[in-house]
Amino acid sequence: MSSERAMTTHKLPPEVTSHLRHLAHDLSNSIETILQASYLISQTKLEARSKRWISMIDEAAHDAARINRSLREILRSQNYPQKRNRAS
Repeated sequence: MSSERAMTTHKLPPEVTSHLRHLAHDLSNSIETILQASYLISQTKLEARSKRWISMIDEAAHDAARINRSLREILRSQNYPQKRNRAS
């Protein structure tokens, strides 16, 4: 059984899931800022060594974005059925 599947077989409490979703959203914003900044810096005139550093930052930020997307998919699988108000 994959670790992702194992994690989704047990439901987290809704308040935990909500908090983790908020953190994942904030992390996405920070990662996007890093990706944009590294792209803009890479468009400037840089020495070879600096270009390697920017490339490393960009690659790591893309990896972080991929990991964060995986976390968000797991959190989406934690959806609880919404309670509906029934008219009597």
